[in-house]
Amino acid sequence: MSVSFPRSIMWFRRDLRLDDNTALAEATRQSGEVLPVFVFDSGILDALPLRDDRRVTFIHDSVRELREDLLRLGSDLVVLHGDPRVLLPELAQRVDAQAVFTNRDYEPAAKRRDADVHSRLKAMGKALRDYRDQVVFEGTELRTGGGEPYRVFTPWKKAWLRRLHGDAIESPPPLAVQRMDKRALMGRDKLRDTGMAWDLDALGFTRATLSQPAGSEGARRMLGDFLPRMSRYKDERDFPALGATSGLSTHLRFGTISVRTLMRAALENASPGADTWLSELIWREFYQMILDQFPHVEHGAFRPEYDALHWPGGDEHFAAWCEGRTGYPLVDAAMRAFRATGWMHNRLRMVVAMFLTKDLLVDWRRGERYFAERLVDFDLASNNGGWQWSASTGVDAAPYFRVFNPVLQSRRFDPDGAFIREHVPELRGFSDKHIHWPHDADMFTRSAARCRLGEDYPHPIVDHALQKEQAIAMFKHATPRGEDAGAASNREDD
Repeated sequence: MSVSFPRSIMWFRRDLRLDDNTALAEATRQSGEVLPVFVFDSGILDALPLRDDRRVTFIHDSVRELREDLLRLGSDLVVLHGDPRVLLPELAQRVDAQAVFTNRDYEPAAKRRDADVHSRLKAMGKALRDYRDQVVFEGTELRTGGGEPYRVFTPWKKAWLRRLHGDAIESPPPLAVQRMDKRALMGRDKLRDTGMAWDLDALGFTRATLSQPAGSEGARRMLGDFLPRMSRYKDERDFPALGATSGLSTHLRFGTISVRTLMRAALENASPGADTWLSELIWREFYQMILDQFPHVEHGAFRPEYDALHWPGGDEHFAAWCEGRTGYPLVDAAMRAFRATGWMHNRLRMVVAMFLTKDLLVDWRRGERYFAERLVDFDLASNNGGWQWSASTGVDAAPYFRVFNPVLQSRRFDPDGAFIREHVPELRGFSDKHIHWPHDADMFTRSAARCRLGEDYPHPIVDHALQKEQAIAMFKHATPRGEDAGAASNREDD
């Protein structure tokens, strides 16, 4: 079989796996031999504020497993540390590779990096071949009837599903497994002395404790554990104490499992729970599309008129929120668990984000940055989209009238207080009735619970009812005339 390139480089990035990897499959199909490479990007690593960043540990362990998988196939992984815009063209020149294969990334900085790599390779007479892999459909593939990008999720989802089922008879179908030809992988002997030192110390980091296994094997185990629970996902997903979610967001973020594998699993389940889980995966693609097609959201509101909002919330309230001492038990439990693990349940992400913006009136960008620094599954598109949804500055079809009541959310989604008791131990002595809002308990009840409010556990730092009205007024003042019609009847305080 003829090939397009005698020798190519496979540049692994957000796709740390051998299975179902589009660029890897194409590289091995189009090349005589393929050199696998991963670059620890110093531009990204040097900007991280924490030296025990969980993401670096997760990536490091996943890269190590990827290398072990390649070694079992008689190949190896070249690992570099530095600026990929310089290192990749240099490596291509040194090993006489005619092309670099990789999977596309939709973050603005990544697109600028890739354009630079492409330009440098082109100047050397070499090619950069990139492929769709981290999403099933890209933003340019789905358009409204007017040819514009979608701005609301439900029409996007309908178009997404129509495209999926409409393309099912095409070859290959959108969810087809991407299979590599392992015979094209460059032999281990040719790869000796090509890489750099890449233990955590050499990268400038220390090992962090992970709450889940890294690598493709870890992803497969977690998916296998979730499959029997998938049918219950719709009914149980909002209850953080149940552990009903898949927990695969970190693996999906770093590509230790493909999105196609997850979507195939959902479609094969055929249950309301699987349909809801598939919808969440489509939400992820929606946010990827929003970031790709509306890159201004990286630094500002999706709706630019809200960039002029004045957020009066100050540093003291922000610090209390970060440290889990707001006096609102579910909010504090969520934030303390987050600080301990680097991960947060999706329902809790909405609760704490809305509390920061609608109760504490702190600029959503401060919360977004805090999450970006600490989320082990941090993804710019999803994090930004989720924060803007909660802050009512983004693509949500229901505008600023939505305001979660954190106490009602607690009673609804942690009814027996199990999650609160696990993460706010000073409240364990309260009954299921009082644990959601111990501030209404009488002195006898507080004494029996062995909790001195104001000392063992803080008084609430704000009054939700008052802050809610201030938030609505703040948004109403900034909203173009006519868009706030029906505000009184559409306010949501649940």
